[in-house]
Amino acid sequence: MSNTSFPFSKKNYRLMLIGMALIVLGFILIGMDGEPHGNGVLGLTIGPIVTLVGFIFEFYAIFAKSEKN
Repeated sequence: MSNTSFPFSKKNYRLMLIGMALIVLGFILIGMDGEPHGNGVLGLTIGPIVTLVGFIFEFYAIFAKSEKN
């Protein structure tokens, strides 16, 4: 059997998990907004910013250089 390697390093996978956690946190913040239809500060400002940061973090995690030994 051949020794298969993963496409990303351990660092990349950790960064991807952090990015996914930020995205989920952003959606939770949007859902926690107490105003009707999500028209409060959490639903219109903080939640979407956290979600966007999570997606940007995901792109960084994918394109980050992995250490090749």
